[in-house]
Amino acid sequence: MSHFYRSRFTRRSLVQGAAGAIAVSSSGALTLPRIASAQDLTRVTLALDWYPNANHAGIYVALDKGYFTEAGLDVEVFAPADPTTVLQTVGAGRDTFGISYQNDVLQARSKDVAVVSVAALVQHPLNCLMVLENSDIHAPADLKGKTIAMAGLPSDEAYIDTILRSEGLTINDVEIVNVGYDLMPAVLSGRADAVIGVYWTHETILAEQEGTPVRYFRIEEYGVPDYYELVMVAGESTIDDQEDIVRAMCAALRKGYHDAAADLDNALALLMAASPDLDEAVERQGLELLAPMWTDDGAVPFGTQTADKWEAYAAWATEEGFLDEGVDVGAAFRSDLFSEEGATPAAGA
Repeated sequence: MSHFYRSRFTRRSLVQGAAGAIAVSSSGALTLPRIASAQDLTRVTLALDWYPNANHAGIYVALDKGYFTEAGLDVEVFAPADPTTVLQTVGAGRDTFGISYQNDVLQARSKDVAVVSVAALVQHPLNCLMVLENSDIHAPADLKGKTIAMAGLPSDEAYIDTILRSEGLTINDVEIVNVGYDLMPAVLSGRADAVIGVYWTHETILAEQEGTPVRYFRIEEYGVPDYYELVMVAGESTIDDQEDIVRAMCAALRKGYHDAAADLDNALALLMAASPDLDEAVERQGLELLAPMWTDDGAVPFGTQTADKWEAYAAWATEEGFLDEGVDVGAAFRSDLFSEEGATPAAGA
């Protein structure tokens, strides 16, 4: 398996997280019941990056309210048996759309996987550096002489290095331990003083609920270029041959996230129906944190992507040595597939 694919469902068993409303198909994928099916609708697939969770709330709102159907689409949303293959299946045209990450799209394109980001779901990084609240680490500068746990992704060490340099330290001032995806236990047990690679919209909430308060440092506030955490991707051939389908999908998705932000209670109810064993309290808090991130607190319409953000991150990743030189960043995303109408308000607006 290629090193650049980021598996996020090690945080929790995908099968456990998707139990109930999701069934296993003959292909081995975990599929959701379809909301609508008609002969005059164009069938498309949307492969998730993980089990259904708060990041996907707008998708389920769009399904429930029939926005995809109104756009002429019969959308099958599913959590793949192996989500690390999403970019490959979308690039090859076996899936129409997929949910992935900005960094992974760049890495995939460096390996000639023909995927393109067509919409940003989350406008800023969710990744953070997390420490226990009762520790003596009140800023990244306090990490000198401490141990930092990571999953071992190429980007992890670059994040740590950049954060430390922003505080006048170097990576030689800390000890780094690779714990795979056993991230939360590493810091909660005291095996490590800090951990990188957890979400401030999820793991921090879980830690609090387990009775271990934490503090966190958002990576973009310590030198790491701002980037889009989650994006929706399509294959180059899909965009070239069926741009109208891509535009229809983007429009319906924008409406779904618009309504999710305006009514978080309903979005949570639909999410819980899709994945009944989710921790409702965790997802509620996650939604409250995430909803402003869908639109930068209403500053931009849902789905917005800019060349500046893509190019700055790619330049930094290349300089840090975990992205090959020569990647055509401009071909990695499309920012023109939404209409100018339907800008998404801030959460609760």
